[in-house]
Amino acid sequence: MVSQSIIEIKKLFYRYEKDTVLENINLTVPNGSFLAIVGPNGSGKSTLLKLILGLLKPQKGEIRLFEQDINKFSDWQQIGYVSQKANSFNTGFPATVFEVVSSGLTKKIGLFHFFKKVHNQKVHDALESVGMGKYSNRNIGELSGGQQQRVFIARALVSEPKLLILDEPTVGVDVENVNAFYHMLADLNQKRGITLLLVTHDIGTISDKVTHVACLNKRLHFHGDTSEFEKHQIEGMSELYGTDVHLLAHHHDHGGAFE
Repeated sequence: MVSQSIIEIKKLFYRYEKDTVLENINLTVPNGSFLAIVGPNGSGKSTLLKLILGLLKPQKGEIRLFEQDINKFSDWQQIGYVSQKANSFNTGFPATVFEVVSSGLTKKIGLFHFFKKVHNQKVHDALESVGMGKYSNRNIGELSGGQQQRVFIARALVSEPKLLILDEPTVGVDVENVNAFYHMLADLNQKRGITLLLVTHDIGTISDKVTHVACLNKRLHFHGDTSEFEKHQIEGMSELYGTDVHLLAHHHDHGGAFE
C-alpha cells in the first residue's frame, strides 16, 4: 500500500462567530482510499470540505494536501470537485455533454486554445469511465439528474486529478439508480486508482464500496476502515452522533442508509 497521504488534517478548529463548527479534527486520507464522511445536518461537513478546497482558511490547526501545507499548495488541478449539482442545474442550458466535459480542460489548455486530438480523447475517456460515452452529443438539459451528475463527474475527471471530492452526489438521482452510481464510483477508485472523498447520507448503500468511514458531528466521533465501522451497533452509532440515528433498509447485503 502506498504510504503517501493525500489529505492530512491535524488539530483543526473552525468557528463562525461564537459557534464552533469543527473541534480538534484529526483526519488522514491515504493515497488510493475511498473515504465516506457521514454526519447529521449542521455537523460541519460542508465547512470541512470548504477548508480542504481552500475556500476557507484554517483558524487553528493544519491541513496538508499531497504532503504540502495548504497555504503553500498551488496545484489545484490535482483535485476534482463535484457539488450537489443535479437537483439545481438549469436544464435549459444550451450545451452538449461533450462541451460540458471539455470545459474541465480550460485551465489546462487555456481559454482560447483549440482542442487537439489528444484533448478530444481525454473527454471521450472521461465520459466512458462514467458510462456516458454514447451521450456525447446529447444536450445536457435532456439528461436525467443521475446522468447529469455522471457528466459533472466526467468534467472533474477530464483533467486527470488524483483526488476527487464529491458532496452528496446522489441528490437528484433516482433511488433505483443510486446503487449503480456508487458502483461506478467504486470502479473509479479501484480500476483508475483515484482517491475519493465522499460526503453522503447513504452509508448503508455505500458501506460495501468505500474503504474508510468518518463520522463527523463537530468532532470526529469515528474514523476507521469499513470493517471497524461495521462492528458498531445502531446503539453505538447514536452515541457517536450525539443524536438518534435511523437505518433504512436497502435490498443488498449491507442494508441501510442514514436518515
